[in-house]
Formats: sequence, structure tokens, C-alpha cells
Amino acid sequence: MSEEKSKVSKNVTTESYKGVRDFYPEEQAIQNYIFDIMRSTVTLFGYKEYNASPLEYSELYTDKTSEEIVSEQTYTFMDRGGRNVTLRPEMTPTVARMIASRRKAMAFPQRLFSIPNVFRYERPQRGRLREHYQLNADLFGIDGIDAEIEIIDLANELLKRFGLKEDQYEIYINDRSILEDKFEELELDPKKKQAVYRLLDKKDKIDDFDEKLNELIGGDLLVGLEANERIDQLIEELSARGINNVKFKPYLVRGFDYYTGVIFEIFDTNPDNSRSLFGGGRYDDLLEVFGEEPVSAVGFGMGDVTIRDVLETYDLLPKEISFTDIYVCVSDRQYKVYADNVATRLRKNGIRTVVDMRYDTIDSQLKRSKKYGSKFALVVDEEAFNSDKLILKDEYGKTLGQKSLEEVVAIYKREV
Repeated sequence: MSEEKSKVSKNVTTESYKGVRDFYPEEQAIQNYIFDIMRSTVTLFGYKEYNASPLEYSELYTDKTSEEIVSEQTYTFMDRGGRNVTLRPEMTPTVARMIASRRKAMAFPQRLFSIPNVFRYERPQRGRLREHYQLNADLFGIDGIDAEIEIIDLANELLKRFGLKEDQYEIYINDRSILEDKFEELELDPKKKQAVYRLLDKKDKIDDFDEKLNELIGGDLLVGLEANERIDQLIEELSARGINNVKFKPYLVRGFDYYTGVIFEIFDTNPDNSRSLFGGGRYDDLLEVFGEEPVSAVGFGMGDVTIRDVLETYDLLPKEISFTDIYVCVSDRQYKVYADNVATRLRKNGIRTVVDMRYDTIDSQLKRSKKYGSKFALVVDEEAFNSDKLILKDEYGKTLGQKSLEEVVAIYKREV
């Protein structure tokens, strides 16, 4: 290696890019737990998984995604072919593009989900990074309120399966048509209407909200805003399903321009984490961007960073992580082939098995076994090799006796 290349190598940092994460095995295990809950819950409701590249043409976002996200928060660049490309900041435009691409061949309703990596250039803070993974669940092809009911029911079920109780979160709902009617009454032009939406979206984050609202419209926009029939019916029918923490919030708008009807956000009630956990809503017109006939759609996105924060707040993340089921300790290199054969037979029974390769003291190997979170350990030594009886130990190192491999498998399966 040249001196110049050597100098460059020494200057490369070991730190990850600001606002993104490395997932070492322990962190990845927690991430997998979160993904497993997400995936197992949405599939119970019949949602089918899809995926797509994180690279999209930039114009996909310029029409229907909010101006702030497009102009300030996207990772956008020109590729070597002169095309403007963006790392997706969200998944909804992508799934709409995919639906539009096969619109005529698809049977509706379509229930779809994905857990993609998404990217936004913003200031990293608690619950908000420059990249995160996000569960997206979308129901296409249902015009009536049954779609909103199913989507909110699904969102509620996710939180329950993560271990949250009903009094630990609230579901706020609104209907954009209520605000649109108010805008029409006030005769707001499109530009001013857009400015009011932007301001409403920041209502809980700024101190001079009332002052800025008065500057825009000369009065209190929220006066006289009441739930419409659709909102009342939604609250009533969700309550009939046992979901009783739903509340009308007249100034809820969500940050995206493509919402057309009912929208919702779920908030943690803990004052230490009093922020939106996730949300969604109805977006019936997004396919028009592609010149296709509209398809009614309702969906939501749940980010992994925010949900992990709330699970930590309520001590709901797994405390013990297991990377293997049985750890095989080997007293001497001469018994390695035998130990490998034992491991192969255990793996054929669906038992995750690791064989130690250090050949130091059994006590040292048992300590390493604990780092793997093993439920059992097997000791392969001269006696085990000659008798074909393995010394079985539990996760605390207590000897459970000498067992044949068949007995080990039976004991393991009985325990799990």
C-alpha cells in the first residue's frame, strides 16, 4: 500500500454518519423483536408484504408531499445519467406509484404493508433521526368508513401487542373536510390555506401560535369547529370494538398534502414522552399524479425509533436476548468432530446450536454460553465421547445429568 493510501485510511472515522445507526447484534435483536411484532400483527389482518428500492425519481414527491419535506428534508441528487433522484423520505408515494403501475390488473380491496428504511435530512433528536425504519399499512379500494375503522383498529392492536395499556396512549382524530369547509367560509386563497395548514401542523411546537394565526386569517380558526357525522360514527363504532381512547382534535392536520379525509395520530400520555407516536389517514387522490383513476386509500406509518422510545419508557423491551438454544462446550480439540456431529443433529431438530472452539476450561466456555443467552449447555469430554452420553447443564450452570442426544432433544422441546 502506498504512503498516500495509508494516510487516507488512518483518517477514516469509525463513527457512523450523523443521525443514522449501526445495529450490533444486541441492538439488531431488539430491532427484530419490534419488526416481528409489526409483521405478525398486520398479517393477522390479512395484509400482504411488498417492498421497493429506496431510490425514486424526485418528481414523485414534488406534487403531493409537503413543501417542507421536499425542499428541506430530502436527500436529493443528480445521478450520472442526469436524472434527479431522491432517497425516499416516506413510503406512501412509492406504494401509490406501484398501485398505479398495475391499476388495471389489480383486484380491490388491496391490503399491503412494508417495513422500509426511509431518509430525511433533519436535526437528530429524541424520536427523530435522519433515517429510520417504518411500518406502513395501507388499505386500498374501500370508500366507506369501514376502511378507517380497520386501519385504526389495526394501529390500536399493534400497541396492545407491544404491551401498552389503553390509558398509556390516546388516539386523536380529525377530518380534513371540516377544515376545508372552514377555509371556504373564510374565502382563503390556496397559498394562504397552505400556510394555515403548515401553522396548524406546528401548533403544539410553537409558543406564538395564536399570534401567527391572527396574522394569517385575522381571527381564531378553531372557533366553531365541531366533529361531523363521519367523526361521530367513527368514534362510536371504534368504541363498540372496545377502543375507548379516541378523541376529536379539530386542529389535527398531519404534515402531508395528500390527505383528503379522516386523519389520526396516536399520542403517548406519559409527560416524559408526550409526542405523536405515529399516525395516518385517508388519501384518495394520490394516484391522479400518475394520470390514473383515483383509488380510495387509508393507511398509516409507525416508525421504529419512536415506538422504541415509548417501549423503553414503559419498560416493555425484552430484557433477555437469546442468540442460541444449546451451547456445546468441548474439553479438547480431539472431540471437535464428535461435537460437530452432535450440533448437526440438534440443528436438524430446529435447535439453534453453537460449538465452542476455544478448548479452554469448561467454566470459561459456560460463561461464554451465558453471553449467547443459551437455555442449555452440553459438555463434550472424554467420558461423553466414550459413552455417547452428554453432560447437560441448564442456563445457570447446574448439571442435569448425563443424557443421550435423543433425551437432550426431548428435554429441550418439553421446556420450550
